[in-house]
Amino acid sequence: MNRKLDDGRQTSMATSAPAAATPHQRILRLREVCALTGLGRSFIYQLQAEGRFPQRIKLGARAVGWLEDEVQRWVADRISESRGKNPDLR
Repeated sequence: MNRKLDDGRQTSMATSAPAAATPHQRILRLREVCALTGLGRSFIYQLQAEGRFPQRIKLGARAVGWLEDEVQRWVADRISESRGKNPDLR
């Protein structure tokens, strides 16, 4: 959507994407986040409120999602923490 400036020029009203966003980032809905992490809905929201889980993004009036790469990074961090300094241990 464009709008006209006072001097007659037009400018786009669209906001630019954050610098970290890429065109191929996938947004996961809650069901997918639960499946990927093995956690339940309430615990995901609790961890998020405590700042220990990626923040959700607002998709619409009643819809939210999480960036897949942030959730996968969180899972990888949990794996690293649980296995200590040597990730090759199983």
